[in-house]
Amino acid sequence: MLLDYHPEQLTELMRSMGQPDYRARQLAAWLFQKMAAGFEEMRDLPLSLRRSLQEVAVVGQPVVVYRQVSSQREAEKFLLQYPDGQRVECVLMTYRHGRSLCVSTQAGCRMGCRLCASTLGGLARNLSAGEIFGQLAAVTREKQLPVTHLVLMGSGEPLDNLEQVERFLLLVTSEFGPQISWRRITVSTCGLVPGILALARRGWPLTLAVSLHAPDDQLRSQLMPVNKKYPLPELMGACREYVRSTGRRITFEYTLLAGVNDTPAHAAALVRLLKGLLCHVNLIPYNEVPERPFKRSRRMQEFCRSLKLGGVPATVRRSLGGDIDAACGQLRRRGPR
Repeated sequence: MLLDYHPEQLTELMRSMGQPDYRARQLAAWLFQKMAAGFEEMRDLPLSLRRSLQEVAVVGQPVVVYRQVSSQREAEKFLLQYPDGQRVECVLMTYRHGRSLCVSTQAGCRMGCRLCASTLGGLARNLSAGEIFGQLAAVTREKQLPVTHLVLMGSGEPLDNLEQVERFLLLVTSEFGPQISWRRITVSTCGLVPGILALARRGWPLTLAVSLHAPDDQLRSQLMPVNKKYPLPELMGACREYVRSTGRRITFEYTLLAGVNDTPAHAAALVRLLKGLLCHVNLIPYNEVPERPFKRSRRMQEFCRSLKLGGVPATVRRSLGGDIDAACGQLRRRGPR
């Protein structure tokens, strides 16, 4: 699959086919900038070369199986299928500042977070860097508009597929790719400490979003099994190291669940946990999943005020796509019910 090739590998491929090096640059432009889905589109390559490529390689871009638009037309969900039949979902969100694509990094998820639909079927497999890029390519082709921002918050845990995620990030920010700014990229994690420390060492100026959802170990372990392996003291230590190494503010995602994590006592505990750290809390209205017992909290604004009064910056996230099961925590690799 050519979407998984480095530029150097494309050069080697062209040389093996008796072609000059500049053909590799042309091929890379078609794959990673013009988002071509097939060799027949690559009009500045000789017909003989295009025919030869069809015999030895595939582009590997996924096919749009289903597309669903929210009632407010601010969110659009795409169900995509890869050549091996595996499916994932991604969501395009339209804001005043641009178009943000939420991509999946795994087919399914093995983290077991109790708030989320993506983990209900477990992990099918990791996605390669080219398969993650294929989501961007397929949506760009479908919309005929460039994506300006990327969020790695779809199905899967990005830091559980760190090698391929890093390759994807280098691709989309590179001169031979779409050149999306690092500062327009957000990577989400449920709290995999080794991955956070690895990103800290990289020093890339992206935004790290850590799903917190509870201010203490007992409750967080109930909601997020990963906390049993990487409890809050260890997680917060990694977050402090990330801020120290990168100078970047961390976003903490906190989904408010009625009667579970939304009381004044929870807000006070969250202030104690985060005060003094360069961070911002993103309070998320819970998007209900039939298999989960939770309900959306009515204390969003009250909880937000408590954090601000305690010296912790916070906002309530505007929820998009809930009517098409495209909102946070609702993706599950299937079409409409």
